[in-house]
Amino acid sequence: MAIGDIIVGIDIGTSKVCTVVGEVNNFGQIETICSTSAKCSGLRKGKIINEEEISLSIAKTIKDAEEEANFKINSAYVTIPGKYVTIVQNSVSKELKDKFAGIALKDVQNAIMQAKDIEIPEGKTIIDIVPSEVVLDNGKVVTDPVGNLSSNFTLKAQIILADKEYVRQISAIFRRVGIEVDGIVPTALAERNLMLDTNELYDNVMLLDIGAGNTEIGVFEGNIFTYTNTIPLGGDNITNDISLVLNISEEEAEKLKKQYGLALKSFIDNDNEIMLNTCRDESRNKVIKSSELIEIIEARIEEIFTIVNKDITSQNVKQNINTVILTGRGITNINKSDVAGKINLNIPVKMSTGRAISTIKPEFRTSYALVRYIAARPFAKSVSSNIDSQPNESVFKVIMNRIKEFFYS
Repeated sequence: MAIGDIIVGIDIGTSKVCTVVGEVNNFGQIETICSTSAKCSGLRKGKIINEEEISLSIAKTIKDAEEEANFKINSAYVTIPGKYVTIVQNSVSKELKDKFAGIALKDVQNAIMQAKDIEIPEGKTIIDIVPSEVVLDNGKVVTDPVGNLSSNFTLKAQIILADKEYVRQISAIFRRVGIEVDGIVPTALAERNLMLDTNELYDNVMLLDIGAGNTEIGVFEGNIFTYTNTIPLGGDNITNDISLVLNISEEEAEKLKKQYGLALKSFIDNDNEIMLNTCRDESRNKVIKSSELIEIIEARIEEIFTIVNKDITSQNVKQNINTVILTGRGITNINKSDVAGKINLNIPVKMSTGRAISTIKPEFRTSYALVRYIAARPFAKSVSSNIDSQPNESVFKVIMNRIKEFFYS
């Protein structure tokens, strides 16, 4: 990361494409240049169902960002749902010629490149290498070994694999709008540093992001990324349930969910009457009890947590989780969601309290988290996206014809 680096992060969600352009300031922090979004339904249940629609939505966010920032965007980073990701743990030991010369940055970069020499399963491709820790010859564990005196060191890293077909689709989508892909990052990995507080970063946690149409699972054992997956259920499913059961419009269902959102019927204080304004099976306005509405919400939330529980249990990662951190636009407006999670998962659950969360609009949190993640990549030679500083300049056009130096090479 270098001062002045400009990073473009794009998150393709089930309802929107969100783009954030950030710049690294003099303090090594990210300053948001602009945030843009466009409606999109080209992704459903984590699957790409309409490449053309996603391309148009990306093109709109890029165009809006270029107009606001007054420069041309030629490349960007993008998130990938956990369902397409496989994590392989690997370690590399490296001997040094001169113990007293100190470990150099190049030594670490070479070790990272060696870490990717694994047997790659058919249909998979490497999209990232994430160093988690380095062990020196005296057994000391450090995150940044550069400058330490040691005759050797062992680097532990996670090799992030993705489904080739999904990567092909994403690349084709971005090519349609003339944008190169700088790198592809799992959603949960990108969100970790934004959604977790300082203590949680060193704990064994599961980050659970319940969005509009998907729930992203990310399991971390301290710095080590151990598991990720996507459950094709989210806040929109709750809205749809309310709409179907009460036979009202989705607009009214969404409004009622936000107004009366409660995850557990047992926490109702007053079972108020609610008048339904768009009920299609009554000649006049229908009145229900708030408990009827909350019962619908409770059932779907219980299902989401039950499916998550089955998934992490079957993958043998549940026993290592100390705390579940809950976030996402699909759940944060529903009170007592953390209590419902604890009941169904039998693990302590808390809402995300990352320090910067409140300063970012919910729809842009994942794309902003992606920009932050890229800016903080250790040992990388370059992280900046390809930007023409003036709209009509083409000084960097040649860069579009080469592969981005995403793997430290």
